[in-house]
Amino acid sequence: MKKQILLVEDDPNLSSVLSDYLTMHNYDITLAYDGEAGWTEYKQKTFDLCILDIMLPKKDGFALAKEIREIDKNIPIIFLTAKGMKEDRIKGFQTGCDDYITKPFSSEELGYRIEAILRRCEMPPPSEDKQYIYSLGNVRFDPSNLRLYTSSGEKNLTPKEAALLKLLFEHQNNLLPREKALKEIWGDDDYFIGRSMDVFISKLRKYLKDEPSISIVNVHGAGFKLEIEGEINDYSASAESSR
Repeated sequence: MKKQILLVEDDPNLSSVLSDYLTMHNYDITLAYDGEAGWTEYKQKTFDLCILDIMLPKKDGFALAKEIREIDKNIPIIFLTAKGMKEDRIKGFQTGCDDYITKPFSSEELGYRIEAILRRCEMPPPSEDKQYIYSLGNVRFDPSNLRLYTSSGEKNLTPKEAALLKLLFEHQNNLLPREKALKEIWGDDDYFIGRSMDVFISKLRKYLKDEPSISIVNVHGAGFKLEIEGEINDYSASAESSR
């Protein structure tokens, strides 16, 4: 089936060019010209990816992305903007975007970025011998089902949150290099994507804040370390279900 893409861009020439190009490359495009129209379209259909201009009439791209994220934390978002300011790019990643492209750009570049993001978002089918649950005291982490259980309750994780936490558990009490996490989860170690990962680390710290035996420590200039007091038990989900 064709991937469904929501394109919200107020420039009629650019939106027409992008829509035609992506349609030729087997995407199904829904086009909106302002933030409110984009929000209406999003609520009426199911999309695989959103492309949002930041400087939109009626409702800007940041506000629209925030509303979309309240419904679906996992849908990929690409921001388009004529601004090249560092603060805008950081705000875009903090809002939860997966990529950020500054005008002018080529349709081909956008196409490659879309392909890369959708490829990263396609999770492989679960393999029974790889379904592990990590357990320590009150904490249980089920990466295959994107679930984290702590003394504060159950938390549904996004795929990136789960992938990052899984890497930290796999490197428990050892350094997880920034470059390794960025390339395995985001596919790139670009500076601004690195800032996006810092946001995810802050979220994971928040989820684990009531667990004194677990902490995520910054190793300046190198990466992160999941410091654990006690022993992590990891066992297959299939083995647990048979007990």
